[in-house]
Amino acid sequence: MRLDDFIEDFQRDEAAEKRRLAEEKSYEITEYLDDVEREFQQAVQGDSMFGSTAPEVFVGRSGYPDVSTGVLSPMGGDADAADFATSGDWYQQGYQIDDVLQRRTGMLNSTRSAKVDVNDVWDGFVGTQREVAIADHPVDVEVGLDGTPDIDLSLDDISTPTGPRARATNADLAENPHVPRPVEKTLEDDDWAAEGAMTYLYRRGFDVYDINTILSAGALGQGRNRKLVPTRWSITAVDDTVGKYLRGGLQHSDTVDEVSVWTNEYMGNRYWVILAPGNWEYELVEMKAPESVWNPTADDYYVGSAHEGWEGRTSYVEETAGAFYASRLAVLEHLHERDRQAKALVLREVTDEYWAPVGVWQVREGVRHAFDGEHGVAESFHAALAGLVEQLPIGLGRLRRKSNLVAGLQTSISDF
Repeated sequence: MRLDDFIEDFQRDEAAEKRRLAEEKSYEITEYLDDVEREFQQAVQGDSMFGSTAPEVFVGRSGYPDVSTGVLSPMGGDADAADFATSGDWYQQGYQIDDVLQRRTGMLNSTRSAKVDVNDVWDGFVGTQREVAIADHPVDVEVGLDGTPDIDLSLDDISTPTGPRARATNADLAENPHVPRPVEKTLEDDDWAAEGAMTYLYRRGFDVYDINTILSAGALGQGRNRKLVPTRWSITAVDDTVGKYLRGGLQHSDTVDEVSVWTNEYMGNRYWVILAPGNWEYELVEMKAPESVWNPTADDYYVGSAHEGWEGRTSYVEETAGAFYASRLAVLEHLHERDRQAKALVLREVTDEYWAPVGVWQVREGVRHAFDGEHGVAESFHAALAGLVEQLPIGLGRLRRKSNLVAGLQTSISDF
């Protein structure tokens, strides 16, 4: 499809641009939180709660190496626990911000303080947590509680939100969890480094969501080094490790043979992906609108970027943080399916419709599904940018000053 025809199909809805959902939706969540306390009171029997727990755990980072570690349990007695665990299925089901917040506030985070060293820890609260993490389906647990929950939301840019927290005195499994054979294999091998175990599980069909949970519970890596990994860190570690594995597999692949433009919009985030012929190179540019969740008081767009060349990066990305690794993984998965490499530019606009952070998973899925539909074809990278500039919230000059790929490729001889 010609690029101009492709762009015409994705012209912005002016009415949608004028919407201000933050106030409306935040009131909905406030009202929902009022219901959460009532659900908790119904779910608790004495000083314990019995129910089905999602195959997901949470590990905090404050105070490391002494951390808060938790088991996440839906409080609704008839809830399908699997629906509460962070998953790419949420995109397929069309979940929006309020859907995510309602599910996460509907889970009690039963927490205990623990040391991160867990090589041989398979009993007690941390042991139960690890069993929950490595199971391939939700398991029944009984959690002893000390006191009433803190009815609050914990939000950041990488982890999925967590809801009410209560101190746990103990947690016991009410059934034997089923552990997939590939996970058992990684646990049995005390000499297997975490990076190799992660890529092994990915090759065996485990998505990054599953691997993140297993890594966070300290179930991967060389035996003597196995530790609980704070959830925020483990999400980025898995995206980065799997991304490096995919990138390495493309080093001898042919490049794409045309400049293509892909787009998607999800949860108030707009994505444009440009793939151009050449050896692997990647950049994420984020444009955050005034009144959006990460730029609430400014009068103009905040622009951040991060870039890597053929050999990758040697330092952690600060400016775009986990979004860099999540969107890179999505692009590399697409190229891996095609057995092609490319120069890849991802442009992300965070609009003011992104009124509450729900985690970096929505970036990963937003870019993954940009490749589902049709795409536009341009004669050059320069032509692709020229075609998109009217869609972007910042001018080409500002983009060029912030982007290595835009500044470099615009002056390549193939563009003239």
